[in-house]
Amino acid sequence: MLLTPGSKIVYPSQGPCLIGAIVEKTIAERPLSFYQLLVLSDGGGELFIPVEKVDMVGIRLLLNRSEIPKLMVRLSQPGAIADNYRARSLYISDLFASGSAFDLAEIVGSLTELHTSKALSFREHKVLERAKALLVCEVAEVMGMTKEAATGQVDAALAARDSKAQNDRAARSSLTPSRNQVRYQGASR
Repeated sequence: MLLTPGSKIVYPSQGPCLIGAIVEKTIAERPLSFYQLLVLSDGGGELFIPVEKVDMVGIRLLLNRSEIPKLMVRLSQPGAIADNYRARSLYISDLFASGSAFDLAEIVGSLTELHTSKALSFREHKVLERAKALLVCEVAEVMGMTKEAATGQVDAALAARDSKAQNDRAARSSLTPSRNQVRYQGASR
């Protein structure tokens, strides 16, 4: 992937970055070229990526404007997440490492949905906060809006997800008879 100074990319686990100048540095008496990346998320900072290793790092281009509605639809769809903490943790780590905005949406949606039914662990809560911040930052960059407006858009999609999940749970519970209903039906025969 050829990166041009002034364009924006996404670095996994860091979020959107602005590509700065190509910097020459000497390491172990060898001159090397690095892309300077300025991190655009709240933490800020800069990263240096060797030009010859840019394909191995997992960076990607920002989403297109046309992909944001698809991302919001994905965020609003209820999903299933493992009940087992260890399995859930491994799955979320894999999603986070991919750097995909759609995988970040899966993390944010599933952990938010899980949080409505039980308390998240400290680690899960931190992962949720980080994934949501990265997702909001990318939506804001792509759409050219403030982070507050992007947060509102993400929260609206999450509210739709919660509403759909509640409707799904209500439908399942009406189809599955309770233990008392089964006892009553058995006694009336």
